[in-house]
Amino acid sequence: MPKLDLQTLESWLWDSANILRGSIDSSDFKNYIFGLLFLKRANDVFDEEVEAIMAREEDYSREEAEDATYFKMPTEARWGEVKKATENIGVVLDKAFAAIEENNKDLKLEGVMTATKFGDKEKLNDDTLQRLLRHFNQHSLRNADLYTPDLLGDAYEYLIKQFADDAGKKGGEFYTPRGVVKLIVGLIKPQPGNEIFDPTCGSGGMLIESARYIAEHGGKVDGPNNLINVSLFGQEKNIGTWAIAKLNMLLHNFDSADLRKGDTLVNPQHKSSDTELRLFDRVIANPPFSQDRWWTPAEINLPKKLDKDGKEKEVTPNYATAVVDNFGRLHYGTPPRGYADMAFLQHMLAVLRQNVRIGVVLPHGTLFRGGAEGSIREKLLEDDLVEGIVGLPSALFYNTGIPAAIWVLTKSKPASLRKRVRIIDASQEFKEGKNQNELEDRHVQHILAAYDAGLDIDKFMKVVDVADIKANDYNLNISRYIDRSVAAEVIELAAAHAALRELEAKEALIDAKLESLLEEIGL
Repeated sequence: MPKLDLQTLESWLWDSANILRGSIDSSDFKNYIFGLLFLKRANDVFDEEVEAIMAREEDYSREEAEDATYFKMPTEARWGEVKKATENIGVVLDKAFAAIEENNKDLKLEGVMTATKFGDKEKLNDDTLQRLLRHFNQHSLRNADLYTPDLLGDAYEYLIKQFADDAGKKGGEFYTPRGVVKLIVGLIKPQPGNEIFDPTCGSGGMLIESARYIAEHGGKVDGPNNLINVSLFGQEKNIGTWAIAKLNMLLHNFDSADLRKGDTLVNPQHKSSDTELRLFDRVIANPPFSQDRWWTPAEINLPKKLDKDGKEKEVTPNYATAVVDNFGRLHYGTPPRGYADMAFLQHMLAVLRQNVRIGVVLPHGTLFRGGAEGSIREKLLEDDLVEGIVGLPSALFYNTGIPAAIWVLTKSKPASLRKRVRIIDASQEFKEGKNQNELEDRHVQHILAAYDAGLDIDKFMKVVDVADIKANDYNLNISRYIDRSVAAEVIELAAAHAALRELEAKEALIDAKLESLLEEIGL
């Protein structure tokens, strides 16, 4: 039997979405398909591992081999048992997922497998679930039957992208386009042995791409499990998206990834003590653009007052006094209520070790907005923390059509870059798409080559002194430093006049010739 290739796997998984169409909202497809995908994969790999143990340990019974596996598969969660069900199939699946969580507590799966409820017959009836089970039974997902051990993880990311397309704006909540992720990872250059953190990790794509980068740059660990020398950490506010990220890590063999639930700004989970945050070697993120009302404690039980028409209205909290951060992250100032961008950036700085980098994508407004944000930007520049700014094309993201920019920050610049900032205008680096534009590998490599070289390139890159940025009131709007306008052609009036006279003479000759021909034919 030929090994399952990526194209066949992707098509097979996408067909499962077609089975669900009409039963549930398309933005929810991922929750059901990912759960069944993981269940089938876990079963197939479990059977494969049991057989390998029995072949290696000849005196082991099957029961003893099952007890020796890394991932435990309880009887009620076995694929053979689940697919026997003909009624109340959703309840059978819910029990299977609960049993997996209970029997694999070391993997911290609590709430991951059971985040989606299959037992709601108003959403999924037995006929639909039976079709899904038959569909997932078509292929083996054992490692030996896959073209590459990471094939399933790649297909998983493919489906995340497809669901982002299908869900429209909702897709931006859990997926960052691969080209943008590759670019940010290439800018911060993670190294073997790094501890990498994403404070708004979504489905985990940035962390996985960081690990992939390390593997491609000498970070593979020799051994049977094909491990990568990296430690991954993340936090995600949306519980459903957090569950997807956990499954994504397991499917990519990063079961040790430390992904936690909760609001990173209000309740950061990765701490070295009650008052100190854990530090990391690289920090990477795509926070929600310009999140409004980002400090939840300030938004609870808001006082009300009467307006001029006698109607009650809530009193808008003053974030400068209402935000109280016990971890001292907002060192450079408190961002306004309507824009959390600089709060996320300062959190990332607070958890960054020396001599390493942050890569974060933020809306263009962070480059030039005034007020509290302008003050924060000024202090970041004066403390020489901003290494580079890369302006991206518009319409790259699923949740917005506005352009964004990547900020690269470090606490320790090399001597050649001190008090200088690399600025790139990559607004024209894209392949045009029907709904979203795409940053392809060739665009990513072009941008990275220019950034790493650190030399001025006309209409594309400029290394700007902080003194010049100060002269522009610390405004980082890229058009202030890179002029993409095309100079108007200089017209020599004398030459143009002579050419015009020559054309007029030729026109007179043509008119005379035409008159002569018309006379010859009697017109």
